[in-house]
Amino acid sequence: MSGVMRCRSCVLLCLLLLAAAAMFAADDDDQNKPAPRFRAKTTTGETFNNESVKGKVVLLEFWTTWCTYCHQEEGLVEQINRELSDKGLIVLAIDVAESKKTVKKYLEQHPRQCRIVLTEDTNLAAMYQANSYPIYVVIDRDGNISAEQHGAGGERALRRLLARAGLQSPPEAAEE
Repeated sequence: MSGVMRCRSCVLLCLLLLAAAAMFAADDDDQNKPAPRFRAKTTTGETFNNESVKGKVVLLEFWTTWCTYCHQEEGLVEQINRELSDKGLIVLAIDVAESKKTVKKYLEQHPRQCRIVLTEDTNLAAMYQANSYPIYVVIDRDGNISAEQHGAGGERALRRLLARAGLQSPPEAAEE
């Protein structure tokens, strides 16, 4: 490889590293900022907003019925919801851009205990630009965004997100 080619390769590599560093820095900047003002109405008629969730940890899960990764992590989200709801966790599973009929049919075959919210009943999907799934956003007890994750990450990743909001899993669950 000639010297000019090596130099260009080094410059390109440096630019890529700088771009990656800037992306991670931007993600960190979003943490611990106040969550945008939201409203959400569940399929059972419960309503939530910034004021009503103060003092609670909120896990927003953006999902769709056709998303394989969402389906794979559904059981995990349900398990965490059962484990931590008495410690102040509210799980809002926001189905993005699907009809009520589609979601209802899906939930008949795959029942969920966490609170389900449809796109038409919230402004959250637009606020978080939910266009790839799943997306997890954790809002801490003070109403700040403490963590975000785009894409499936498994149990450890989800528990780490919640821990950043001060919500620790029971010791036996964390060891698994």
